[in-house]
Amino acid sequence: MRRAGVLLHPTALPGSPVCGTFGATAHQWLDLLADHGIKVWQLLPLAPPDSLGSPYSSPSSFALNGWLLDGEQLVISGLLEPADLDALPHGGDPGRLDLPGADQRVDLLAAALLRRYPQWNAALKERFATWRAQQSAWLVDHCRFWVLRRRFNAQPWWQWPRPLARRQRSALLALDHEQQQLLLQEALVQWQLQEQWQGLLDHARQRGIQVIGDVPFYVAHDSADVWSHRRLFSAAADGSLSQQSGVPPDYFSATGQLWGTPVYRWPLHRLTRFRWWLRRLERQLSLVDLLRLDHFRALEAAWCVPGADRTAEHGSWRPSPGGSLLRRLSRRYRGQHLPLIAEDLGVITPAVEALRDRYGLPGMKILQFAFDGDPENPYLPANYKGRNWCAYTGTHDNATCIGWWQQLSDDQRHQVEQLVGSVHAPGWQLLELALASEADWAVVPLQDLLQLGDEARFNTPGTSEGNWQWRLSGGLEAIRGPLKGFGELAQRHQR
Repeated sequence: MRRAGVLLHPTALPGSPVCGTFGATAHQWLDLLADHGIKVWQLLPLAPPDSLGSPYSSPSSFALNGWLLDGEQLVISGLLEPADLDALPHGGDPGRLDLPGADQRVDLLAAALLRRYPQWNAALKERFATWRAQQSAWLVDHCRFWVLRRRFNAQPWWQWPRPLARRQRSALLALDHEQQQLLLQEALVQWQLQEQWQGLLDHARQRGIQVIGDVPFYVAHDSADVWSHRRLFSAAADGSLSQQSGVPPDYFSATGQLWGTPVYRWPLHRLTRFRWWLRRLERQLSLVDLLRLDHFRALEAAWCVPGADRTAEHGSWRPSPGGSLLRRLSRRYRGQHLPLIAEDLGVITPAVEALRDRYGLPGMKILQFAFDGDPENPYLPANYKGRNWCAYTGTHDNATCIGWWQQLSDDQRHQVEQLVGSVHAPGWQLLELALASEADWAVVPLQDLLQLGDEARFNTPGTSEGNWQWRLSGGLEAIRGPLKGFGELAQRHQR
């Protein structure tokens, strides 16, 4: 089925102070999409963000972002009282996410859940206990990590006292005994996040909307994943890395990009039959209909840099057993197409393309990348081979289309005009190219539908300030007109 959709992270939804949530506005958003025939909602990772707000550098590959917990929904569910919401922060600028306010809000909601827990009836407690047991493979260590990060003022795990940093059994048992209440509190938060998200996912499916999620390839160095499964990563007990991730030097960067996350010790993943990877992917796939796998090319080979290096220049390509991993995952889907999208951007080799195509995974086409003067540019719609693609005007890492257009050279503008005519609305005109293309999916960031400039850009790679904070200011009614126009355009192109 040819589909059209919108890229919008839930943190950017309006209708709640400091940060968007899984609450009523998110349900109204789904109804708006469905009412206008828009069949896809694409998200960024739902994981807890790092201190800068990035969901791509999360302290957990399995947990959900506490910022998204909705207080009103907790009251409606009978878990909190209306008075429990009185102390929540109200935020300032409605068009920007308030990071300190978001942290404060989830802390207050978490404390209220723990305070009210003894008053819940037996059936509710039993339901929670069942869920907690079902999720124990990741939840136990996530909750421990969450408690310890707060105890040690967000110091990385390798700076904790040695018995805890190295997970001595006696130290973990003492932690479980001494911190029962805080461990319970974080488990309650994760339970309700999943309950609220599942309600949204069910609503989306009822309205015929496909939800596309996102998962980073690497995990953060300071994460519950590396702390609890250190031998699966290139991390020593003292936290030092023998190898770290990145990409090699290219036209844009003479020293490459150094990401600084551990790389995978693939021989140990093979010995465990990829158990950790399969749990991770299955957890994420349980939350969405289709999952975008970031930096897909590293499943074929990854650029590995010595752990002490300060640039990515002296790395080397090392093969990855992505074929074996995907083969094991495909067995669990019994011959069906894997519900994955390959983020295959950048310099992609024939071997990476072969791995993607062997499992029938859609690749990505970014229209902002199409105008370099090369008539064979693979991002030009005329050069798409087949339909198994997701076409985008841009992604969360790109400038908005207006910002992109303002930065183009005269030659590049001329190339765009040769394809779309006189440019008056860059986002909409690129969107029509995506909709008219053979690609099965055509997705547009909401900022491009609203014709916003780079003040609304979500992320600028290589920078550490001001990212991940854009929110849709005002109510959803303000976007009804653009969504109506998008839906009509999509229908015209049989989407």
